Amino acid sequence: MVKAKKQNKKARKIFQSEKIIYLTIIFILLAIPICNVYTKAILSSSNIALEQTKSKIKDQESINDGLKMEISELASLDKIQAIANENGLSYENSNIKVVTSE
Repeated sequence: MVKAKKQNKKARKIFQSEKIIYLTIIFILLAIPICNVYTKAILSSSNIALEQTKSKIKDQESINDGLKMEISELASLDKIQAIANENGLSYENSNIKVVTSE
């Protein structure tokens, strides 16, 4: 009877493989939230960069539209005739060639 009580009081030994398994589980439980936060931060910075790029594209498109309008104004027949007259050139309808960019 004395031996049975001593065996019950004896603490259970933790083996080396059990320690490795416990440490691995703890590491995984700590790594998952850290990785989650890291990936969300990367996604957020990517979204910010995307929005900045979209803004730059819109700005450039408005500049391009303004330049297209300016080209249209400068290429108008009245403007060409005025510049030709200022430089002493004559206007002959048979020599005009129309070039389109589209």
